[in-house]
Amino acid sequence: MTPATAVLFYCRSGFENDLYQEWQARSGLQARWESAAGYALAFLQEEPEPTLLHTDSWIFARQALRGMALVELGERDRLSPILDAIAALPAHWRGPWSAVWLEHPDSDEGKPLSGFCHRFTPLLEQALRERGMLDPTRDGPRLHLFFTGLNRVWLACSDPAHASPWPLGIARVRMPAEAPSRSTLKLSEALMTLVPDAHDCLKPGMVGVDLGAAPGGWTFQLVTRGLKVFAIDNGPLKGTMALHPYVKHLREDGFRYRPRHPVDWLVCDMVEQPARVAKLIADWFVRGDTRHAVFNLKLPMKKRWPEIERCFALIESALDEAGLRYTLAAKQLYHDREEITCYLALRRSAERTRRRRQVPDRV
Repeated sequence: MTPATAVLFYCRSGFENDLYQEWQARSGLQARWESAAGYALAFLQEEPEPTLLHTDSWIFARQALRGMALVELGERDRLSPILDAIAALPAHWRGPWSAVWLEHPDSDEGKPLSGFCHRFTPLLEQALRERGMLDPTRDGPRLHLFFTGLNRVWLACSDPAHASPWPLGIARVRMPAEAPSRSTLKLSEALMTLVPDAHDCLKPGMVGVDLGAAPGGWTFQLVTRGLKVFAIDNGPLKGTMALHPYVKHLREDGFRYRPRHPVDWLVCDMVEQPARVAKLIADWFVRGDTRHAVFNLKLPMKKRWPEIERCFALIESALDEAGLRYTLAAKQLYHDREEITCYLALRRSAERTRRRRQVPDRV
């Protein structure tokens, strides 16, 4: 096995084994697996299929890259070994690259490398431009340098059309000063990451329901996009959400509430058993109460992947039996903790789409 057959994944520190279980369940490939805090590598005996490198196919991976070479660096001259390693790559892997990103694990061990990556980036960019290996004006693959330490770096590449568009695979989301809670960041990131054409799907004048709304962080994201929201929670809303003209607060049980008329959006961030939430969301779709939903599944400390499969099976079984066409996508977002965030939407096309998280259908 050689570095040319490696797939490099970025993930949340502490969830490397969950990513491994996801790989085992869905890839259909034999691989030697290595991991450390915040990343993992699958060394393959055959060429990986392109869909393995589609980042949005994976729940626990923030980024999926083609690993090209592992480079050992000296204490003084780090630039020359990197340039030599790039020059030694097969011709089709030498660029010109559309961009070069210097990255590191999102972990306690990796974060101190951030300053070095920031300082080293312009030096490497200049050297690559001088050698005709970097041309930001053209479309094409992106070069990643993933530093696992100051003396070791993985050379990797990605297709920007299928990779995460953010360094480290982390969406840049700012905390609005007027938002009532930091939970607002989860829905903001979910809309950026999971919802295709979110601007077209979330239009002013639409109606949404927020189950478990208090104190109003997710409601805030909907009303700032012009939606009128029924906020369902026995607890109080805070700040601007308590008096917002687009918000109607109903002190009801989120599991019992149903709207009088179908709504455009359902969002749900309730602390409850994931299977119970999955059944609730499926029921809303089967009844025709919504067309779009973003919801969280709070995972157990152990057997996270089996619980995800169980919850998705509950949703898919219910919607399939009802004859509905849908898209189901999921991701462990940067602002998630012991949970994943899911997006479920009905489709108007003639053929139901398999969930976006699925990779080659071999199992």
